[in-house]
Amino acid sequence: QVQLVESGGGLVQAGGSLRLSCAASGRTFSSYTMGWFRQAPGKEREFVAAIRWGGGSTYYADSVKGRFTISRDNAKNTVYLQMNSLKSEDTAVYYCAAEQSPASGNYYYAGNYDYWGQGTQVTVSS
Repeated sequence: QVQLVESGGGLVQAGGSLRLSCAASGRTFSSYTMGWFRQAPGKEREFVAAIRWGGGSTYYADSVKGRFTISRDNAKNTVYLQMNSLKSEDTAVYYCAAEQSPASGNYYYAGNYDYWGQGTQVTVSS
């Protein structure tokens, strides 16, 4: 069993930055694909970013490409989401997710992830 705990959310003005963290339990964290998803009120949960176990391959939704950066520290069992140039449309609850090895290869599909955090609220004021 893996537990994921997100932190770092909050209220920020448009154009500002936040860094989300997701701390994971479990000895095999380094073998998991890690993803970030978000869900705004009244909308479906959507993919934001993912990073493969080695950290060398990253994937982003078009809406955040160039503004958000996903990274991981396997020694700390933590994955990060650095969010810059935030916009009001980035307002959502952000969820961390983990996919067990072997990876499906479809990082965009929430159904492929095996574990989820409780979410952290990000609010961007315009």
